[in-house]
Amino acid sequence: MNWGVPVPGDESQVMYVWFDALVNYISTLGWPEDAEGNFKKFWKDGFTLQLAGKDQVRFQSIMWQAMLMSGQIKNTDKVVYHGFITSSGQKMSKSLGNVIEPLALTREYGIDPLRLFLSRHTHPFEDSDFTLERFKEAYNSDLANGLGNLVSRIMQLAQTHLLEAVRPQPKPFPPEFLDAFSRFEINRAADYAWARIAALNQRISDTAPFKLVKTEPARAQRLIAELVEELYFIALMLSPFIPGSSKRIEQAIVSNKKPENLFPRKD
Repeated sequence: MNWGVPVPGDESQVMYVWFDALVNYISTLGWPEDAEGNFKKFWKDGFTLQLAGKDQVRFQSIMWQAMLMSGQIKNTDKVVYHGFITSSGQKMSKSLGNVIEPLALTREYGIDPLRLFLSRHTHPFEDSDFTLERFKEAYNSDLANGLGNLVSRIMQLAQTHLLEAVRPQPKPFPPEFLDAFSRFEINRAADYAWARIAALNQRISDTAPFKLVKTEPARAQRLIAELVEELYFIALMLSPFIPGSSKRIEQAIVSNKKPENLFPRKD
């Protein structure tokens, strides 16, 4: 072939494009010289995980692994294959005009809502459909009416009725939350966090602290502090999905102030 990446030492030959591309997994770490020790740290001594589309099995699990074996280099420890994101049940294509422009969504909604949709509402292994209607519905349900409303309710109570900010104590994440991540079921982990959000919203409705402050102020303050502590724990769980918003919730708790509307409702 008269085009391609020349083979070092033999310019009459060119590399197969996948050979050149796959070597980037280790060449980016400094292999073969490894002057900074990153190849040894992250590949040789570390746990190597590759994420790839479901149509990449031949290249990632066969060709690349054979290449590594031929060079007497440790094989990849784990390869996780994900499904495709479709639009209205079809493969995204410019000719079909069904491509979703991610930058346009982030300009209107911010990065965190898109991150959350892709984390919670797309399947980690199967194909998943993405439409603007589904995205907007999820945004209003999960964020505007769900998390955003919860943060406003709790932090308004805290700002009004607590004399000082709550200082939550760190605690371990629940096994079911961590287990979902270990199985790469990111959507299940997000679902668990949102179950905690729903339960906390329900607790506010059941205990009515906004009424209790008038009759039993001391008990109401203890209850509000407990609500803030649970909100803080939820914010930590949400950091992998919506890191910017998670940080804003934590800052609101530390300052004991209701933040500006985190997620304005979109019609």
